[in-house]
Amino acid sequence: MYSIGDLSKKTGVKIPTIRYYEQMGLIAAPDRTEGNQRRYERRELERLSFIRHARDLGLSIEAIRDLVELSQHPEKPCTGADAIATTHLASVRAKIAQLKKLEHELERIVSHCAGHTVGDCYVIRALSDHGLCEGSMDEV
Repeated sequence: MYSIGDLSKKTGVKIPTIRYYEQMGLIAAPDRTEGNQRRYERRELERLSFIRHARDLGLSIEAIRDLVELSQHPEKPCTGADAIATTHLASVRAKIAQLKKLEHELERIVSHCAGHTVGDCYVIRALSDHGLCEGSMDEV
């Protein structure tokens, strides 16, 4: 049995976040001692580690909830889990593409700046006049 503090230390998840996951139904509400302290079992430690890793990979709470549900049925095919991971991968790739566009535009703006005075600064002018941008950054 683990206290909430032990669970936090072992998983790196902060105590308020553990309580939040409990409220969200991602981990089971633990048994309590006579002193009303939460006592978690090994399966909650494993579940919390799973959630932490999924969050580190950027998965949403909804996706994690679906994966937790799927994990409770080990006999079923893993197509649902694959679909969640594939959808998330597509989202990550789209964000990377947006960040690359942003990086290119910032490099372009910085390269035009001659480093004179703020009054002549291309960075300031480009940020003030969207027309000086190479492309629409609204897509970023």
